[in-house]
Amino acid sequence: MSKAAEELAARSIVIVGGTSGLGLSAARACVRAGAKVTLVGRTGDSAKLAQDELGEAARVHLGDATDPLVAAEAISVSLDAFGRFDALYHVAGGSGRRFGDGPLHEVTDEGVNQTLQLNLASLIFSNRAAVRAFLQRKTGGTILNMSSVLGASPSSHFFATHVYAASKAAVPGYTKSCASYYAKNNIRFNAIAPALVDTNMARRAADDEVIRQFIRTKQPLDGGRVGKPEDLDAAVVYLLSDASRYVTGQVLTVDGGWSVSEGQVSGETLR
Repeated sequence: MSKAAEELAARSIVIVGGTSGLGLSAARACVRAGAKVTLVGRTGDSAKLAQDELGEAARVHLGDATDPLVAAEAISVSLDAFGRFDALYHVAGGSGRRFGDGPLHEVTDEGVNQTLQLNLASLIFSNRAAVRAFLQRKTGGTILNMSSVLGASPSSHFFATHVYAASKAAVPGYTKSCASYYAKNNIRFNAIAPALVDTNMARRAADDEVIRQFIRTKQPLDGGRVGKPEDLDAAVVYLLSDASRYVTGQVLTVDGGWSVSEGQVSGETLR
């Protein structure tokens, strides 16, 4: 067992958006490292699959992360089931294209409101619930938030969803501000920023051969491929564990080289 895994053992972690994709992969990694997990998911089918797979190490709470009460409810589930609450990982979010997100001149009012609610308000709600629980119990704790490489390294041709970019760009600043304020309470805030990862949310891009060709030079590590959810797992375990006890207010970018690579787009593609 690794040092990080030893230090994660016996911890109780709430993962908001934990029944599929990045969240479920992280839940598996946390359970392997000895943690108990409480997962928030929206659909009964994915919740049942996650519960069946993870067994007694997990509890699943059905709810929508944009509901201000859901994270607090999940924390109560964690306390009731496992007797403790040590960390929160907020993964929930997604594309706002279906609501009208896109290039700024095309963005609809609904696109603004729904995309910010999905990616930023939900995160603030879950973080607020976690901090209140940590302060009430005087335990300290760890919060890990989900940003995106698109918040700092845009791709204007393939990924022009400007409200989504705004919501993800806000996460590092918000996380750092909270980290500064709550350090005295031994509550740590960090964020993780992936590039294109093959999840249901990213399926439009991940299945597009033109974008996959672009990714070969934009995410050049490991053969130039789309990321996998498990590519983030070691970073998540580290930032949730005592191995990172001296780390707060940081953003760890796990992007296959996206943010340091030009990513060639041919003239033919741009026409």
